[in-house]
Amino acid sequence: MPLQDLTPQLRTRLSRMERGVGWFVFLATVLLLCAFGYYLYNLAANKGWFVIKAKFHAYVDSSTGLNVGDPVTIMGFSVGHITRIYPMRPGTAHNVRLEFEVFDPYFRYIWSEGSFVKVEPAGFLDQRKIEITRGTNGYAWCVTQPVFVFSNLMDLRRDVDSQPYQWQLAQEIYDQNSNLLYRAYTWLNDSNLQRISGLRLPWVTAYNNTEKDKRYAVAWWHPREHAYIGFTTNEDTAWLPVDETPPVADRLQAMISEVQDALPNFLALTNQLTRIFDNTANVTSNLNITVVETHPLLTNANVMIARLDTNVNHAILQAGPLLINANALVTNLNTNVTATLMNLADITSNLNAQVQANSNLLGGVAKTIQDYDTFVQGLKHYWLLRSAFKKGNKEENQAPPPPPVLPPRER
Repeated sequence: MPLQDLTPQLRTRLSRMERGVGWFVFLATVLLLCAFGYYLYNLAANKGWFVIKAKFHAYVDSSTGLNVGDPVTIMGFSVGHITRIYPMRPGTAHNVRLEFEVFDPYFRYIWSEGSFVKVEPAGFLDQRKIEITRGTNGYAWCVTQPVFVFSNLMDLRRDVDSQPYQWQLAQEIYDQNSNLLYRAYTWLNDSNLQRISGLRLPWVTAYNNTEKDKRYAVAWWHPREHAYIGFTTNEDTAWLPVDETPPVADRLQAMISEVQDALPNFLALTNQLTRIFDNTANVTSNLNITVVETHPLLTNANVMIARLDTNVNHAILQAGPLLINANALVTNLNTNVTATLMNLADITSNLNAQVQANSNLLGGVAKTIQDYDTFVQGLKHYWLLRSAFKKGNKEENQAPPPPPVLPPRER
């Protein structure tokens, strides 16, 4: 139907609908553009387009579970991503080179002492993750200040004089005896430059602290050179040591191999345990039979012990009065013996007292015995009583001894 044939009311409604559809399309386009811009902004932030980045590389044994674009973490934060993975040439000491980027300010946590790359399992499907440990001491692994090498110290002194408190050492300075004189980051002035010039070093590395690159880190700390080495191209990267954990599949395979190697010994041990259990069951059954057989013997022994206990108690009860009488007899005997000993002690003490009181008594008794012996000896010689003492006197009844035999000369 032509538009001219519509009524004015239908024309008004149609124009309102057209304007509504136009606004809807406009708002949808704006929202689509905003969403696309937000997507681009997040993509740029994740890629590090607006921040300074530091490029690193590490050498791993295997690329299993690692893919380009995988995140790199520090202390649990996603701070970068893997940019490149490729195998090394044949004959080299390493297998796979792994390159990744770390965004600002997180690469400032990576120091020369304590920072290394940990490659750890991240799942059960051969997935692995990259994590960098935080540094504890030393120097920043990457810096954004351009490093300059001065072979002529006069040029360095001229820059230090023209720009005071801006130049710092980018290396460690040692003397002839390998003693550390100046650390990196030492501020340069006339006094220490004069001392450094006395060492006659072939070159000195320094940097201007006020000059910074706003895109990438431009130098990294070389542990062997004890100095910062500048990147020559944008493709240069800094090296980091690696602590790699084998993938889960390799670890499971190694575990299965160990189990297979140990399985024959385990089966032999199981057979030995089975035999031990069988022997134990046989011993238990035999012991049960022995217990059943010895049960009547134990019962009879129990009855005999009960009877013996009854007889012993009865004998003790019967011997009770006898023991009481024997105890009373022993008590009386002890009393009598004690009294007798006391009387004997009294007699002895009295006799001792009398002897001590009559000191001439023993002398008189001895004189009496001597006189009696003289009297008896006189009686032996009396003719009337001599016959009474013949048998008792052995010396008189004995014959005289024979004369001694003399030698012929004395005869």
